[in-house]
Amino acid sequence: MPRISVAQLYDDNREKLDLSWVAGRSATDSNLSNDDVDRASLALVGHLNFIHPNRIQVLGLAEMNYLRSLNFPSLHASITRLFANPMAAMIVANGEQVPPILIEFCEKHQIPLLSSPEHSPYLMDVLRAYLAKALAVSTTLHGVFLDVLEVGVLITGESAMGKSELALDLISRGHGLVADDIVEVYRVAPELLEGRCPQLLKDFLEVRGLGILNIRTVFGETAIRPRKTLKLIIHLQKASGENLAALDRLEMDAQTQDVLDVPVRKVVLPVAAGRNLAVLVETAVRAYILQLRGIDSTREFIERQQRLLEAGGE
Repeated sequence: MPRISVAQLYDDNREKLDLSWVAGRSATDSNLSNDDVDRASLALVGHLNFIHPNRIQVLGLAEMNYLRSLNFPSLHASITRLFANPMAAMIVANGEQVPPILIEFCEKHQIPLLSSPEHSPYLMDVLRAYLAKALAVSTTLHGVFLDVLEVGVLITGESAMGKSELALDLISRGHGLVADDIVEVYRVAPELLEGRCPQLLKDFLEVRGLGILNIRTVFGETAIRPRKTLKLIIHLQKASGENLAALDRLEMDAQTQDVLDVPVRKVVLPVAAGRNLAVLVETAVRAYILQLRGIDSTREFIERQQRLLEAGGE
C-alpha cells in the first residue's frame, strides 16, 4: 500500500512552501497512506475542522482569528477535542505566529507541527497535488512507454517482437522515451493514469544487436520524458492466417484494456515483414486524436456507403 511519512512530505515541499518544522520532531512514524486518499482527497488536507478532522489540519487567517477569539478554557477544550482525533500533521500558514498551546499539544501527542508563510489556499493546492501522486495506487506493466505526438503510448507484445527497435525508430523520428521494459503506472485521479520509469532504468533502451543505449546521450535531452499520461496501448501481434482472420477490419467496436480499473484504448497491430510499424503507430495515434475530436473515419465510410445504397434503391 502506498505510504509516505510527514518527514518525506516536509523534505519534498520545504523549498517550494518555505516550510519550517516547529514542534513534534520526535513523531518519526507519523505518515499518510492510500487509505486516506480513498476516504476523499479533499479530506486529506484542509482548513481546521473540528467536526470532520482532516489528516493534515491547516490553520489560515480565519482559523487563527477564531482561536484568538476564544478565552483560555474554551481554547483548551477545543484543542483537546481536536487532538482526540487521528491527525498526521498540523500546518500554520500565512506566516501566522504559532500559539504556544499548539506547540505544547503537538509535543505531547507527537504530532508534527509545521509553519509556512504561504497563503493557506495555495499551500493546500500544492499538498493535495503532491499527495495525489505520492499516494497513487500503482502497478507495473511490461512494454515500452513513449510520448508520440503528445500522447502517452504503451507498446506491448511478446518477447522478440521488435518493441525496442520500433521505439528506437520512433525516437529517431522526434518522439520521446519514457520507459523501456518496465513501466510504473500510477492512478493519480479516478480516470487518469500516469506512466513513469523506474529510477534504475531511466534514459536506457535495450536493442538487440546494439546493447543498452543511453537515449539522452545519443539523441539529446528532448528525446526523454520523465512521465506521461497513458492514453493508448498498441499491442504487437505476430501476423498469421488465424490472427488476421480474427481481426475486425472495420474496428467498429473499439478495444480497451483495464489498467487499475481504468479502461485504456487498445489497438492490435499485426507484425509482418515489410510493414512500416513506426508509420502505423503514428497513424494509430493520429486516428485516436481524431476520434477524441469526434472524427471517425470508419463510421464516416459506412455512413457514406449507406447513403449510396439508399440513393441507388430510390
